[in-house]
Amino acid sequence: MTASHSPNRRQLLTGGAGLAGAAALGLAAGAPAHAATAAGTPAYMPLVNDPARKVTPGADVAAAANWSMLAGRKVGIITNPTGILRNLRTIVDEMHESGAVDIKGVFGPEHGFRGTAQAGEAEETYVDERTGLTVYDAYGANTAKFAGMFRTAGVDTVVFDIQDVGARFYTYIWTMYTAMKAAVETGASFVVLDRPNPIGGTAYGPMMTEPWTSGVGAEAIVQAHGMTVGELARFLNVEILPSDTGGRSLPEIEVVEVKGWRRDVTYAGTGLPWVMPSPNMPTPDTALVYPGTGMFEGTNLSEGRGTTRPFELIGAPYVDYRWAERLAGRGVPGVAFREAYFTPTFNKHVGKVCGGVQVHITDPSAIDPIRVGVEMLVAAKSIFSDFQWRYDSYDPARPYWIDKLTGSTRLRDQITAGADVDTVIGAWKDELAAFDAARQPYLIYGGPAR
Repeated sequence: MTASHSPNRRQLLTGGAGLAGAAALGLAAGAPAHAATAAGTPAYMPLVNDPARKVTPGADVAAAANWSMLAGRKVGIITNPTGILRNLRTIVDEMHESGAVDIKGVFGPEHGFRGTAQAGEAEETYVDERTGLTVYDAYGANTAKFAGMFRTAGVDTVVFDIQDVGARFYTYIWTMYTAMKAAVETGASFVVLDRPNPIGGTAYGPMMTEPWTSGVGAEAIVQAHGMTVGELARFLNVEILPSDTGGRSLPEIEVVEVKGWRRDVTYAGTGLPWVMPSPNMPTPDTALVYPGTGMFEGTNLSEGRGTTRPFELIGAPYVDYRWAERLAGRGVPGVAFREAYFTPTFNKHVGKVCGGVQVHITDPSAIDPIRVGVEMLVAAKSIFSDFQWRYDSYDPARPYWIDKLTGSTRLRDQITAGADVDTVIGAWKDELAAFDAARQPYLIYGGPAR
């Protein structure tokens, strides 16, 4: 903390008093700060005063204290449409109208700040019509580009506020990590406005290995990391970042904590509104299955893009009723499989009728999403001779997308050779246990593992 920073901001950060920090500023815990906007109306007002709503994201904690932890800072904000308050307005609009935050720039990840772009796309750099702020295209930016944008904008503090979904191949966490590296380069501070992990706090799946790192898995974490972005940032800062920055790390990851969240609570239990983190993540149920069914991006089956239930509807023109029957008989915990038919409007098999399954959530607390995906892959490979792994000719050294998603060739090799589900999942038991042990010092939130 420097002399120019608010003396109360640490009370709102990791290990601090949380909502007690609001009380120190003369605010009742959970009450809004009625900072006037240019129009003379309150800058922050909860959508409802619902005592049953017990989970309070970090952004709302910060807003309730009128953004005091950002006082005197030159702020750059990495966010997207999920960076909202309970009143459903974006933090950028609220910060800007409050007059309490000196925003130097906004940095949009995949899909963009306002969310106008599809998968694998971004919004080009532009001036935001509502706020007049420059919004920089940060999707795919490397460390040097991020550092250059921070310097151009004149940023000394980077704020990250995006709803993650808990999967290694969801790109927002790697945008965050690259921004952390750039913050080391530029000397900027790093603040995370934390949000719940919508699939809970348990880690699942295989570890990423160095030969297969990419934009969908840049560093060695497991497939479903089981951390909030604040916890993950703390882990990355100590365990990974120094190896990428010549031994340096950020002096502190400042995390404005979620209040009232436990590790065994999935998103449906938070009472929070769901804003689609990306166009193909329409519901909390999608997030629950995505770390597993997202692996179908690495096959010639449709993962449901181009339907209203992506990653829940999976299929292909060659799939028939046998897949649903096989899966229904497996007794996979937490889910049920329904025979389904659909016609994608874009992406794989456009305009073709696909047979397949819809994955239905029966018990969110019982789901191991990676097991769900492996069960589906093993059954599809064994039943259908037309099943194939996606082959990318543009990367001849690493042509199989499934290897980038799962972190090595192991899963593909085992399923191709006819291994059963328990053999595939058992292969990563030790590395998962090691990762789970390594992350413990960086966890913030309590509650039993599922």
